[in-house]
Formats: sequence, structure tokens, C-alpha cells
Amino acid sequence: MPSHLFADRPAQPPEPGSVDALISQTRRLRGDVDAVRRDTVVDDDDAQGRWQRALCDLAVHHLDDLREHLGQLKEGLPPAPETVELPSAAPEAGPEAQTRVGSAEWNLLTDEVSWTDELFQIFGRSPESGALPLDELGSTLFSEDQPLLTAWVTACLVDGKPIDGEFRIVRADGRVRTLHMRAEPVLDSDGCTASMWAVLRDVSELRRSQRAVRESRDSLQRQREIAQTEHRLAVELQEAVLPPWRGSLRFPYSSSGSLDVAAHYLPSATRALIGGDWYDALELPDGRSMLTVGDLTGHGVTATSGMAMMLGALRGMAMAGIEPGPLMGWLNQLLETSVQPALGSAVCCRYDPARRVLCWAQAGHPAPLLFRHGSGRSLAPPEGVLLGATSGASYGQAEERLEVGDVLVLHTDGLTPRSIEFSRADGAERLLALAPRFSAARSAQDCVRMVIEEFGESEREDDACVLVARVGS
Repeated sequence: MPSHLFADRPAQPPEPGSVDALISQTRRLRGDVDAVRRDTVVDDDDAQGRWQRALCDLAVHHLDDLREHLGQLKEGLPPAPETVELPSAAPEAGPEAQTRVGSAEWNLLTDEVSWTDELFQIFGRSPESGALPLDELGSTLFSEDQPLLTAWVTACLVDGKPIDGEFRIVRADGRVRTLHMRAEPVLDSDGCTASMWAVLRDVSELRRSQRAVRESRDSLQRQREIAQTEHRLAVELQEAVLPPWRGSLRFPYSSSGSLDVAAHYLPSATRALIGGDWYDALELPDGRSMLTVGDLTGHGVTATSGMAMMLGALRGMAMAGIEPGPLMGWLNQLLETSVQPALGSAVCCRYDPARRVLCWAQAGHPAPLLFRHGSGRSLAPPEGVLLGATSGASYGQAEERLEVGDVLVLHTDGLTPRSIEFSRADGAERLLALAPRFSAARSAQDCVRMVIEEFGESEREDDACVLVARVGS
């Protein structure tokens, strides 16, 4: 059985000098935390920000509470019932911030009840109305909390067990408050229970802050789980949408000027940014070949599902014989009128192996890079958008005659990091610097491996695609 507090137990004097130093430290720390709280920008959709702000609010509550109690120590010890050590609690904003702790004593021999002024304010009662006897204290509690308090008081008075728990009260003004109660029996010289003292604290704001932290943390966890699920679905959908071939793909299989094609998808270092980039290569019914890379706005499952629709439309128009310029216009119009993400950028090429001529168009995309005899250059972009009578907007087209051994590289913007250190031009320069190695490469797949070695597999901010086509004899 725990030791009981005797009626003649003396109070211990405080140490004012050390308390002054603690008060100063607490005041400085409180100012630093409050500054962090003010600088925390909270958006309605930002679960991480809400969680951080809730933690700051909770820390401020604890520091205000600590400073208040250190101030009480500095002024001198209160009556004996208030000398127990209590856990930190958060302060309540407003004029009642200094009335959160009160004490009481119920004398079992004389039926005398003693409440401090602070306790009257906590319960919302006037001193004129008198303190509540112990057997009437439960009348202020929530009905479901009343049996709990009755059991606590009985165990305290009969078995000498201290009380350390919380309950909710309904004040006279209708406000609901949560109180934390610490109580012990006071024994007389014969070891019999003479009275029960208690310290009660209003911890409503503390519990509210803790609840806000818990709810914001749970919300953040749910958002993370949703993001992980969306990422997994986006990866699975992307694997199903992008061309299934790996390594080199040669077409047409039996003609001069055939293309050796290889491509690779490079994931983002940020899992949430998957799903917007594509590559594709297709042999057309007339013996020509289509090559394309590009990206859609947005990321995740929505962008990946949009990419599936876009690739289907692009292949269908290419198979129907639509040239790259008009194809880009129709594709852009299709995506703008759908609920799917819009076209971010794209380049579409049509290669004629009989003439070894590449016809291509671009929509806000890096121009293809051509490597020949150990050097490389960016293809001159086609002229601007043209207007057609029947097909609406038609992007300009350009032609380039290729030679045996030429290497053509198509890539998306995400190949290089988006920072002050790198730009689209830097990415092109790094690719062009690979020209001597491309000339010595034996296949398009070897060229793709060189690109991956140069730019890394997953160090970029956004996902990326690269496609390499090597002209055969």
C-alpha cells in the first residue's frame, strides 16, 4: 500500500534562485517555439503541415504551463495539498489561463469542505454558492464518468489508494471541461482517514491539442498509405501500357535502312512523380516506322491511365497514315477535350527506310539529337504551328536524311535534374558528349546503357524516357 500524507506533514521551502533561471529559459524556449509555429504554413490539403502545426501548439501549451508553475514556486509554496508533483498540462487560452489548477480538502470528521478560489473558477461556481461536498461532486460529471469517480473515492477512503485520473464535468454555464485529479487520504495520528485532499487541473486544452496531433498524424498516415497504393497501381499500369519489348527491336526486318531501336524508362527519385512519360516505336503498314517520346501533365494513376489512352490514339492515327505534324495537332486536341491530363510535350517521328528520311514534329519538346561519325547535334526545329482547313491546328514538320550508322536519340525533359545546376541545354550537352562512345557502340541497346550510366537510374526529380534508334544497312 502506498504511503499516505499525514495531516501534520511539513511543507518544504522552494529554491527561488534556481527557479528564476528556469523561468528565463522557459520564456526563451517558448518564444522560439512560437516563432516556429508562426512560420509553419498550413494548407487545408497539407496533412504534414497540419501535423507539424498541431505539435507546435501542443509544445506551446506545455511551455506556458511550465512557466506558470515555476512562477508559483517563485512566489512561495501554496498550502500543503498543492505541493504534489503533477504532470505538465497545456494552458487554456483566454482569461481563465491562470485558473487551471485548484485544490480542495474534504474533512470526514467535521464535514467541512475547503476549496481554493481557482477551483471555484474551474467548476464555474461562485464562492457564495459554496463548495461541493464529496458526495455531490459526482453530480457535475458526465453520467458515464460518475461510476468511475465513485469507485476512485471509495478506494481512496477505504483502501488508502491515491487517485490519479481524469473525468469530464459540465459547468453551470454549460461548458464541458476535462479535469485531471490527484488525491490522497490524510491520516490522523491514529492512522485513520481524517480527510481527503485533492488537486484538480483543467486539462481541456491539453487534451484538445493532443487530439489534434493524433488526428493530423492519422490523416498524414492515411495520405501516405493512399500515395503508396496509387504509386503501386501507377507502376503496374505503366508496365502494362509501355511497349513490352526490352533490349533492341529491329524493324523492318528485311529491308535496307532498317532501324535498331532500344528504349528505357528511368523512374523518379520521388515515388509520387511516376506515370507521366512514355516512349513508343511501331512499324507501320507501309514499311515506315514511328518513333515517339513525350510526357503528360500530372502524375500517378491518372496520368498513367491518360497515357494508355494517348498511346492508343497515337498508334491509331499513325497506322492511318497521318503525318507527324497533323498527328501532333490532333493528339493535342484530343487530350485537351478529355478529362485526362493534357499533353505536356512530345516529339513524333516517321522514318522511311527506303529513302532513309526522317520526318518529325515536336510539341514543346526537346528536338531529337543526331549522332554521326563521332559528333552530335540537335536537329533544327520545324517551323511553327500551321492551320489546316480540315484538321485544325497542325504542328510544323521537318525532314532529315539519315545515313547508315547514324544514331538518333529522343528523350523527355526529366532526364536531367531541374535545378540551377542543370537545364535542358545542359542535358543535351551531356548527351552530345557521348558521341564518340555512340559511334563505337554495336547496338542501340549499348547506347541506352551509356545514357543510363551518364544520367543515373533514379537520381532525377521527375521520371524520364529515352529512346535510341540506330540506322542499319
